Amino acid sequence: MNTSLPPVGSTRQIAVIGATGKQGGAVVDALLQQGLAVRALVRDPGSAAARALNDRGAEIVTGDLANAAALESVLKGVDGVFAMSTPVDGTDVEVTSGIAIADAAFRTGVPHVVFSTVGGAERNTGIAHFESKRRVEEHIESLGLHATFLRPVFFMENLTGFGVGVEEGSVVVRLPLPDGIPLQMVAVRDIGKAAAAILKGGTAVEGASVEIGGDSLTGAQIATAIGTHLALPSRYEAIPLEAVASYGDTADMFRWFAETPAYQADFAATKALVPDVLDFPAWLTFSGFALPR
Repeated sequence: MNTSLPPVGSTRQIAVIGATGKQGGAVVDALLQQGLAVRALVRDPGSAAARALNDRGAEIVTGDLANAAALESVLKGVDGVFAMSTPVDGTDVEVTSGIAIADAAFRTGVPHVVFSTVGGAERNTGIAHFESKRRVEEHIESLGLHATFLRPVFFMENLTGFGVGVEEGSVVVRLPLPDGIPLQMVAVRDIGKAAAAILKGGTAVEGASVEIGGDSLTGAQIATAIGTHLALPSRYEAIPLEAVASYGDTADMFRWFAETPAYQADFAATKALVPDVLDFPAWLTFSGFALPR
């Protein structure tokens, strides 16, 4: 496998799988800020997201994860790759897609694979979309690829569309999580920054795994932070798991959250990768968090 670095003075090029998504987009942002070149795999080069990537200087390769030739094209000759797979079409498809990426990286001799999965993937959680990510990790390991597993905890961005609202002038946060149990969280921006730092090289976690997080707050603390940000009174209401039973394995995930310790982020390692890592109040400001009143 080719593990040589590019010639002195040349620009390292990183392939990004999923560049038009939230995580992939954050990785692209961070890579470009670090002065690295980006090659992105996109399904539709005419989409607004793909055109925006092209306008920022990314090299665009058209294809999808089911197209082996396209995968090899985007990976051939790069110095590293950031990739992930999602359960949006089911966990079986997620595993198949992740394996396809790993196999293409093996065939093309990619020197370094950074694969984003999830905090706790290796801890036999029984949560379907955690276990599927672990199956991909295991396949990468079986190939002997030089790989780093980036395992983010709960996305702060999830709170923009789930469990948070304003009622009669007060912020109300409702989650299927008993109050008093902290939930570890991370900003998607910081997943991108951590991935870029690892791909740039020289980090202590390269070739291993790291569970990353930016904050750890209880439901009441989350509500207080949002209320302070919006200058509104706030309260937290824990709801039963049955309230999210229709959300697939989300109920399993929140049940696991309550069986502490669940996530086990390495906050020191995260800080080393992302010196300006966002805590939750800082993310509220950074994201311009707002809710309809």
